[in-house]
Amino acid sequence: MKQQDRRASLEAQVASFPTTPGVYLFKDAKGRVLYVGKADSLRDRVRNYFGPSLDVRFVRLVERAERVEYVLTGSISESYLLENNLIKQHKPRYNIRLKDDKSYPYVKITLGEDFPRILRTRILGDRSARYFGPFANAKSVDESLDLLQKLFPYRTCKLRIDAGDDGRGKTVPPSALPGGRPCLLFHLKRCTAPCVGNTTKDEYRATIDRSVLFLEGRYETLARDARKEMAAASEALQFERAALLRDRLVAIDRTLDRQEVHAYKGDDFDVLAAAIDEGDAVVQVFRVRDGTVVGRDHFALEGSEGASPADVVASFLRLHYSAAGALPPEIVSPVALPETEQLEAFLSERRGGPVRVLVPQRGRKRHLAELAARNAADALEQERVRWLADRGKTETALVELQEALGLEGPPKRIECYDVSHVQGTSVVSSMVVFEDGRPAKSQYRRFRARVQDRNDDFANMRETLRRRFARSSQADETTGSAWALPDLVILDGGKGQLSAGLDALADAGRLQIPIVALAKEREELFLPNRADPIVLPRNSQGMYLVQRIRDEAHRFAITYHQSVRAKRAVHSILDDVAGVGPAKKRALLRKFGSVRGMREAPLDDLSAVAGVGPALAKRIKEALEA
Repeated sequence: MKQQDRRASLEAQVASFPTTPGVYLFKDAKGRVLYVGKADSLRDRVRNYFGPSLDVRFVRLVERAERVEYVLTGSISESYLLENNLIKQHKPRYNIRLKDDKSYPYVKITLGEDFPRILRTRILGDRSARYFGPFANAKSVDESLDLLQKLFPYRTCKLRIDAGDDGRGKTVPPSALPGGRPCLLFHLKRCTAPCVGNTTKDEYRATIDRSVLFLEGRYETLARDARKEMAAASEALQFERAALLRDRLVAIDRTLDRQEVHAYKGDDFDVLAAAIDEGDAVVQVFRVRDGTVVGRDHFALEGSEGASPADVVASFLRLHYSAAGALPPEIVSPVALPETEQLEAFLSERRGGPVRVLVPQRGRKRHLAELAARNAADALEQERVRWLADRGKTETALVELQEALGLEGPPKRIECYDVSHVQGTSVVSSMVVFEDGRPAKSQYRRFRARVQDRNDDFANMRETLRRRFARSSQADETTGSAWALPDLVILDGGKGQLSAGLDALADAGRLQIPIVALAKEREELFLPNRADPIVLPRNSQGMYLVQRIRDEAHRFAITYHQSVRAKRAVHSILDDVAGVGPAKKRALLRKFGSVRGMREAPLDDLSAVAGVGPALAKRIKEALEA
């Protein structure tokens, strides 16, 4: 099906959508889910994907989509939850997703039992239990639980312990307790041994209630209660208990000192900030309880190519709090989030109380939001170092490529090319270079199209490669040296791109350079003079490397395309109007926000802009409406 026919088919499908809340799914020709979204009006929301001012990543989505389906929901809040579940299930390519979201641990308190347990889990679903999390770091969860068990001893065993008529615990059946004696944790003072009736149900529940306060970050409340109990025990001459409470108070104070970064007068809120770099993203979370920063964590996300920090934070917010054990009454972000009212309605329903999304402009909360943003940038840098540090996997990937493609040796220098445009406008192409399996960003290059038929991807690819390989024998204007020849060329596309690439190599006299094309649909590698494509094992290191190189070329091309298109959108209209210079253009954009805003504005509003006047406003209006 031609692209225009496919687009018309999609628009016809959307025209029949209802104007009620729900979730929509873009699917490709093979039925694979490409994108999942939610809407309070399905028809109006999905129509936006066919508008002129669409992000490039959504243009690519529409180009690949074969059909659009929807699921009706009772409310926008139900849409958020269903959207989250479908994203986790299908992992759509164009959605922003948590990396390894199934691995994030929670703290579970089994409140449905007479003598509850506190444990780390990765599975939700027990409606009688209370959950805290999710947390990104399992080790930090274990350390917190270890300290918690020292402060407020609780059981971790799987024994069934019921309260008798006197309130004391008994195992069911009694023979379940080996030897009828408590385990080692009791002797280590890590458990109060309800299995042998050493404590009553009410006494044990009081300990669990304190544990809940600790997990909520209510350290001040715990410290205040401990001081009162210690004073009462001293007056009653219960010196052993007073000493125990003293040690507990010291531990709480140490925790408070370690966690306290800023004080906010008893406020409860979370701070979210995102950092994005070349398609990788990290969201930093600060949890403030009782005015104290009690927890800091960061979460890695994927599918963030072309997204803004606001989009990443909003997507993370929906994913994270749809499964979070507890929500604060306020979420702080350094940037304004899209669809704030819908987000607040969703969060309020999840919390069972009002939740406000705040963008502070000054004061301590603004300072903390900026601090979270700096931490997010630092965490992203550390994550990228970790992701790129495994040299052994890289070497394995290069050897796998050598064997699969029949190369003379591991490809030390790999170049990948991609073409980006929207229906033949603002056509650009990218060249990314990987040396020893790692990006050599100083050698990345961008190209503007020079061909007449700019909607011909094959011609654009052919011209790009011709220009590139002309550089292999000429000095680069920026570096003063010729460009090194690659050991492998990868083209983003199928047989057509491969044929265009071979033509370019033949013209340059470089047919000895290995070249392949990577098709998007099934991740197939097409080679010259070979009818059947090569399909690398889906989980092989070679496939991971090829996909990463291709995605990097795609990202680099889209970034350049967005820049070119943004300049063209403003330049082609305003700069062609006599009398409109850079200062007047800035004033107009500051006033109306976009060319569309100027087009829809009354003539008098245009005239009122400083330096414009009626005559120039009329010329601008005529140019915009032409």
